Amino acid sequence: MSSHSEKPTKAGGLPSLQATFSHVLRSQRTKQNLKNLLRVNQTDGFDCPGCAWGDNKQGAFQFCENGAKAVAWESTGKGVGREFFAQHSVRQLAKQTDYWLEYQGRLTEPMRFNAITDHYEPVTWSEAFSIIATKLNSLSSADQVEFYTSGRASNEASYLYQLFGRLYGTNNFPDCSNMCHEASGIALTKSIGIGKGTVVLDDFDAAEAIFVFGQNPGTNHPRMMNTLRKAAKQGCKIVTFNNLKEVALDKFASPQSPIELLTPAATKISHLYLTPTLGGDMAAARGMAKFIIEQRPDKIDHDFVQQHSAFFDDYQRSVKQTSWDKIEQQSGLTKAEIIQAATVFSDSKTVISCWAMGLTQHKHSVDIIGEVINLHLLCGQIGKKGAGLCPVRGHSNVQGNRTMGINEKPSADFIDRLDNYLATTLPRQAGHNVVEALKALHTKHSKVLICLGGNLAAAAPDSHFTHQAMNNAELNVQISTKLNRSHLQVSHDGLILPCLGRTELDKQQSGIQKITVEDTFSMVHASTGMTEPASEQCLSEIDIVAQMAHTTFNHTRVIQPTATDPAARKLDWLALRDDYALIRNLIENTIAGFSNYNQGVEQPGGFYLDNSAAQRVWKTDNQLAHFNASMLPDSVIADCSSNAQTGHSLTSQSGVPQAILLLQSLRSHDQYNTTIYGMDDRYRGVKGKRNVLFMNQQDAEKLNLAEDQLVDIQSIANDNIVRKVSGFSVIFYDIPRGNIAAYYPETNPLVSINSVGIGSDTPTSKSIPVVITPSTKQVINVAKG
Repeated sequence: MSSHSEKPTKAGGLPSLQATFSHVLRSQRTKQNLKNLLRVNQTDGFDCPGCAWGDNKQGAFQFCENGAKAVAWESTGKGVGREFFAQHSVRQLAKQTDYWLEYQGRLTEPMRFNAITDHYEPVTWSEAFSIIATKLNSLSSADQVEFYTSGRASNEASYLYQLFGRLYGTNNFPDCSNMCHEASGIALTKSIGIGKGTVVLDDFDAAEAIFVFGQNPGTNHPRMMNTLRKAAKQGCKIVTFNNLKEVALDKFASPQSPIELLTPAATKISHLYLTPTLGGDMAAARGMAKFIIEQRPDKIDHDFVQQHSAFFDDYQRSVKQTSWDKIEQQSGLTKAEIIQAATVFSDSKTVISCWAMGLTQHKHSVDIIGEVINLHLLCGQIGKKGAGLCPVRGHSNVQGNRTMGINEKPSADFIDRLDNYLATTLPRQAGHNVVEALKALHTKHSKVLICLGGNLAAAAPDSHFTHQAMNNAELNVQISTKLNRSHLQVSHDGLILPCLGRTELDKQQSGIQKITVEDTFSMVHASTGMTEPASEQCLSEIDIVAQMAHTTFNHTRVIQPTATDPAARKLDWLALRDDYALIRNLIENTIAGFSNYNQGVEQPGGFYLDNSAAQRVWKTDNQLAHFNASMLPDSVIADCSSNAQTGHSLTSQSGVPQAILLLQSLRSHDQYNTTIYGMDDRYRGVKGKRNVLFMNQQDAEKLNLAEDQLVDIQSIANDNIVRKVSGFSVIFYDIPRGNIAAYYPETNPLVSINSVGIGSDTPTSKSIPVVITPSTKQVINVAKG
């Protein structure tokens, strides 16, 4: 008998509402969290700590199921302090699941790792800041520190953090963008001169067609589903390209609609749903362009192409040289299916294309996204109402982090503005991204890791390599709300610094503070928590960063003073901590687009950061939008030994041929990024477990595998390192042959640290060549809360 349940026929509806309140009840702060939900994404409330989708600030309910989970996860009555750490050694905690670790509750006091006892022990805040300052001032180079940032950090915290790091002397700012939308920023900047999407939320009301590439909004951006539902009901044609058949992109019942909540009714979302093979989206988009150029040239916006673009002739030549045989083979779609999509695109007066990690985590991701941009340039579908490009960001302020300077490759203009205002000379050479930072820690070139939020140990690829790299740090500092895997990768010295969450009241000397964030539509708005902090010892992220900087720059420096020291000491870091409006004044004076910042965030809904490409102003070297004339790659598989292709055979050590399959890692519905809220994946029919492998039934039968059979998964890479995970239960699923899928972080050990996107250095988590064999593991351990 199968251990998984029936997949639902629609997403949302009453089950979504039931799940929402189930998590609120589990938080042990039911009354408070019900109040919190009424203030999520409201003008006088706080920004959802989940995804970065925008909101219209209208209506009593501006939250979704997974947003409610994020609120309940953060605002819990359970606490983790000195008694907990006295009972559990780091070695013991490392054996627990990620779910168990975070379910223990909120961190309530600063702790320091004792390598002799293998336990975290209490430390005062002043001692913690002194430990950090002493270590930073003893290093021989500022580039021996890695300043990692999570996408949940506010604009104010991110700005202060990058200012601290740059005045210290480094551009080592690895961040979560390096692992998700890096390719989007690079491709967009290359083509249209700005690394952000060009649409705003209202554009979706004016779109005649919306193309959704490589994205599962029902789980990852649920508020987007109400936008898609509204568009579909208005007659907009939604075309989906997704490797898996996801129920939310088929039918969605809005929990805010009484009829759809209480009856079987639901809205049909996708007009056309296509399932390309992993990495095949570039070929699919190339096929659409080929059809338009060769069969419907009247649909090309020749005026736009002539007035606003460059390299069209090169691109057109590249398209004509691409054969339909290669397009069909690489995309996994038929010519007829691609023509259907191309017809919708070319017949629509206004088109928006959205995408997420299904496009960005491949070897050729920059070119894949470039091909989507090409389609929009070809038909003039950019810079007008209801049309444009929309990379859908994950963490709630991941885009704002970049705007604030969390970037290992800062632009000259960004550094110029800081230098001029602060009268200093900041470093300009490129720093480390995530992969480079981990390699620097692994070789012990870097000595200190400071993480402003996030869970790098669970998020990064090649888990064994990542964990060893983090363990090599002479000081591992984690600024966090909850216990996670990153706190346990420590062998020398480490600090856990508990911070306030988005839902919590932030009181400083000047009064109650607000922070700001930037959503996926470049809207900057304020956020004010209302819940009493989990502990009196929890400080805001801004307070922690300010005190780290103040203590570091007022501490005796062992090495030669740097050129930035006078400016660093001149800044009144504690005054910035006491009044966040002063930080916003700094931002206003050093970052373009933030004039009257403090006044702007007082407006309902905040203010919009102008997008040059949305105005058809191209900030490229020749002031024109660039077509990307790249040919299709020979293979979409990244860094695989031999010339392996999916479906081909690889001979095992025992001499038995093994089929090579292409694996993608993804999230369950009870998960947001590395945070696991529960063990179910309701929309895919999975209950009570996470070690599952979604397979095409024909592939499984060819390998003599039965449903629910346990298998081991081993990846293939050029370095001959064995990367293997065991005990995964086979689930038959609607997925193209040759492709399989499983959850992360459980499958992160399979992604080689060297398997990254060309030009982006993003781990190739959506194209992992693997072989699977019957498992030697007999049981699956299911974590209990």
